[in-house]
Amino acid sequence: MSKVAGHCALVVVSPVPWFPLQGLIRKLHPGYRPQPDLVEEQNGITVYFPRFLALPGIGRALDGFFMAICSLPVVLKLKNKSAVNLIDAHFAYPDGYAASWLGLWLKLPMTITLRGTELPLSKIPGRRRRMLSALARAARVFSVSESLKTHLVGLGADTNKIRVVGNGVDTTKFFPIDKAQARKALNIAADAQVLISVGGLVDRKGFHRVLEILPDLKNNHSRLLYLIVGGASPEGDIKARLVAQVEALGLTADVRFLGAMASDRLYQVLSAADVFVLATANEGWANVFLEAMACGLPVVTTDVGGNREVVCSGDLGIVVRFGDRQALQDAVDAALATNWNREAIIEYARQNSWDGRVEILLSEFNNLVNV
Repeated sequence: MSKVAGHCALVVVSPVPWFPLQGLIRKLHPGYRPQPDLVEEQNGITVYFPRFLALPGIGRALDGFFMAICSLPVVLKLKNKSAVNLIDAHFAYPDGYAASWLGLWLKLPMTITLRGTELPLSKIPGRRRRMLSALARAARVFSVSESLKTHLVGLGADTNKIRVVGNGVDTTKFFPIDKAQARKALNIAADAQVLISVGGLVDRKGFHRVLEILPDLKNNHSRLLYLIVGGASPEGDIKARLVAQVEALGLTADVRFLGAMASDRLYQVLSAADVFVLATANEGWANVFLEAMACGLPVVTTDVGGNREVVCSGDLGIVVRFGDRQALQDAVDAALATNWNREAIIEYARQNSWDGRVEILLSEFNNLVNV
């Protein structure tokens, strides 16, 4: 959306969960529900952070409605002050559900982008009903992958309302630099074979699945090094478990935890690697695949969500069945041994830059506000 902001006025409303006693929980868990300022400027875009009542446990079923109620004053003020004429929501629940109420109350057209969380949430009957009601109210729905669209249509969403618009990559931020230079900056041996994964340190991303196969991979690749880039996320933080796994497997010298890293620095560490791997359990359309490809890396990943739509050719990487440890090991082994056409991989990423995606979105938005 920051790219969209280059073509039209944009303001962001990002509701923050809150409830009266959460300060007590924060004393035990300091990172619990961080509370930003009410208003911030990010890259020239104004971002509002209204608080909405979010009760832990069973109260989370009401998040979507409370998000709408508590965001209404901010959005109403923006409509009256700035002539806002379109609401664009990301994730069908709770954000899309909240936006569907706001669009109804304020008589504004509303769009929703499906990003992948809809898959696990659709297994919960109440969330599934709310998601489908939000999609029914939306004037237009965007899906980051065909597989995600198929899933929602199978649940009852209107296929004619959903358009697939994959995520893109910012090639001004993600590009290759000299591998020797990148490795020198990270103190990595020139003759090392380097795997890398990037993502929040949560179970879904599958770092532990890659760690499981490293001892066997080292039989064929003695100079193997695995870089893990990422930190805590709203889904959780399993770093302590991953560190314990590394120690138990005797991989302390073979694995580096680099922590969370700003997107404008990722190109450096990606350029130091040979293969990108993500043994993920669920994705909509993983931006990080294109970011890795823009730096010349082939991708090894699992056949879930839209992964095969991104890694759509054997010239770009290898996709394996989720949960098949041997297949994952064989794929990484083969990827490390393959002489990839890295220029072709980079060119594929360039062809999937944000510019083309934004052009589609702007056309759709203009159609809705100029009816």
